[in-house]
Amino acid sequence: MHNTLTTLEAVDRISAMPDPVARNFQITQSYYEISTLLTTRLGRCANWCTFATWASRQAGQTIRKEDLIRALDSKLAAVPALSQIIYDIAEAALAKGANMDKKAITKLVWDTADPKAAIDRASDAVARGNQKVYAEIAREFARFLASCGKDNSYDEVRITRFCNSLRAGDPPNGQRYLKQAFRRYYLAFFEPDKKKKAELILLANIEIGFHEQTRLQPEIAEALEASVTEPALFKANLLKSLFPNQRWLLDVGWLFKSIFNRPTPLDLATEKFAAVARHHIRLFLSSYMMELSLPKGLNLHLGADLKAHFPPDLQKLTNPDLLILLKKIDPTADSLKNTGAKDWADLYDRLHFIADMFRCYQETTDLLSAPFEQEPTA
Repeated sequence: MHNTLTTLEAVDRISAMPDPVARNFQITQSYYEISTLLTTRLGRCANWCTFATWASRQAGQTIRKEDLIRALDSKLAAVPALSQIIYDIAEAALAKGANMDKKAITKLVWDTADPKAAIDRASDAVARGNQKVYAEIAREFARFLASCGKDNSYDEVRITRFCNSLRAGDPPNGQRYLKQAFRRYYLAFFEPDKKKKAELILLANIEIGFHEQTRLQPEIAEALEASVTEPALFKANLLKSLFPNQRWLLDVGWLFKSIFNRPTPLDLATEKFAAVARHHIRLFLSSYMMELSLPKGLNLHLGADLKAHFPPDLQKLTNPDLLILLKKIDPTADSLKNTGAKDWADLYDRLHFIADMFRCYQETTDLLSAPFEQEPTA
């Protein structure tokens, strides 16, 4: 393999690619090549770039919207409550004098709700997050490998110079965790004790994960909330389409509601549809985006407890810095109980899962395999 995507110039070029689909393929391949280069110094175990390879590959499915729209349409069509609400909307609209039949009203309701737009918004948020993290963290890995990756012996001056080039302070703006993580990796290059080395690598992986997830918080929340269409806007757009030439009917409906503080049947039905559709679209997107496909058919559902085990070198942890960090993000120490993230938009909920995932699969060499059968081409 030619390490064409591990240099600073390559990372900057990929980060600047305007096409999110092509960029994601290159990002995923670049993470893989950086991960492979790191294994020559850290040994055949999963570093942060290894996990990033598979996370980026998974993100690509959302970015490309593969089968998502068709699957969402099928999901919504199978919700009986939505069919009943659309029937209620049609009945109320016809009672108000809508000039179309029930079939046309049904189509209009779906066109106004526009489930495809939710997929587009989720895809855009995931693509921006994929680019944002890569542009920062892969760039620092490329600099680290160029600066310190070929050292044959520990050089305090060299690693300190590299770490001092990173910003002080906590994320999202500071890079304190990256500073610490790259120093751990560097120490691991020269650590002869197998267990101590494994703990240094795990600590570095989690520290970069902490930084990454904090930086990604806005994009993750946005992707999961992509289904949230404002009910009032949905209702207004639907009524305008139902009664394009009868503005006075809308004014009368508003007057009725304002005087008697009682919504009309059409108000109730449209608001209920928006709420129910929004709920089911969010459930669908959350479920879809909370899957991580790893090699050899291993699929992790991020909302379920991990069904794995800690490798021998990581069963009983002793590194004091690692124990301090885990105490902050892992409420079930040395256990996989409650690892499933109930709310993936909650930073510490997902950090709990990620930390234990890193620990369980750090020595799973299948993760070191290539993400694509062929390297992405231009």
